[in-house]
Amino acid sequence: MTGSGTGGPRGPGWPSAASTVVGVIGDPVAHSLSPLLHNTAFEHLGLDWVSLGFRVPAGAAPAALAGVRGLGLAGLSVTMPHKAVVAELVDERTPIAQRLGAVNCVVNRDGHLVGTNTDGQGFVESLVRGTGLDPAGKRAVVVGAGGAARAVVVALSDAGISEIVVVARRPEAAAAAASLAVRGRVGSARDAPEADLVVNATPIGMAGNGSGIQIPVVPAEALGRGQVVVDLIYEPAETEWMAGAAQRGAVVLGGLGMLVHQAAAQLALWTGLDPPVVSMWEAASSARSERA
Repeated sequence: MTGSGTGGPRGPGWPSAASTVVGVIGDPVAHSLSPLLHNTAFEHLGLDWVSLGFRVPAGAAPAALAGVRGLGLAGLSVTMPHKAVVAELVDERTPIAQRLGAVNCVVNRDGHLVGTNTDGQGFVESLVRGTGLDPAGKRAVVVGAGGAARAVVVALSDAGISEIVVVARRPEAAAAAASLAVRGRVGSARDAPEADLVVNATPIGMAGNGSGIQIPVVPAEALGRGQVVVDLIYEPAETEWMAGAAQRGAVVLGGLGMLVHQAAAQLALWTGLDPPVVSMWEAASSARSERA
């Protein structure tokens, strides 16, 4: 696979029957920035590729993967609610997908579907780029125990974090997430003030999320100077939790960078090329500004 330049094959006839197609599956999916990120990269690289969003309801993932094989899609980006199901359906799982039991990226190798997960890689790359923090030797508190939290726990553990404390409202889920780390344990909000890094991996504070309890598990009042505080939410750009931590002197980072970097990692797997991360960042930032 080759490609270069900044002026991709765009015009009245694009995409064409010759274009290589990748898809983003989820429900809902219309809000997803992933097609924009992928298409920005394809254009920058001069590739006749196109990324499209496909609404795939819960339970329809088997048909979607059959479509990947039948239609010859080069790959898929997988979002809620399909990550765990797709992990069971692919022909092969990478070690990281095996550990997480979740797939967010499928690579089609001549009908052999390989599932992997780029969420954790995207988180660490975003963390380093956005804050300069090297996780090695640091202490972290991860709030939440769902798929995003587990990806963060594994990635931080692999990056050499000295301790990971998982804080969640369901103790059994917290224990399962903590068990994925070499040095992980279940904790509480009282652990947050001693951490170098605090990550919110719950939907609390997300724009449009009006369901459930909206009180942060770790209050912003527990955070402050000398800490890096990351919220995986990217809409709004700054949550109330982030703003509260920043007011107390913490370095804060939103979730847009993780989205960009995990999409860039997917693109590298599909094409074999280095992704144009800066262009993808600019496209994501512009799109978010337009939505605001």
